[in-house]
Amino acid sequence: MEILLWLVPAGVVTTLAMAWVSWFGREGRGEVDREVAVRRLAAAMQREHPAAGTTRPLAARERSTGIAVRPSRTAPSPAEDPRRTA
Repeated sequence: MEILLWLVPAGVVTTLAMAWVSWFGREGRGEVDREVAVRRLAAAMQREHPAAGTTRPLAARERSTGIAVRPSRTAPSPAEDPRRTA
């Protein structure tokens, strides 16, 4: 238990820092008037988005199923089989 006593000062400092930030951080937000917020929102919605006119080219590849499959081979005809001797 004594070996963990070195954690106590760090825990106390962390707890005090969290309490200080939560107490003093509340006032730092700065409230915006409702009318000003509505005007800003309207202006932002009327602006043209930079990527609105561009489209991505669609990929022309097949969708992967995650399973590797070798293409099937057709059986060679008897005339093409080099192992057969006439």
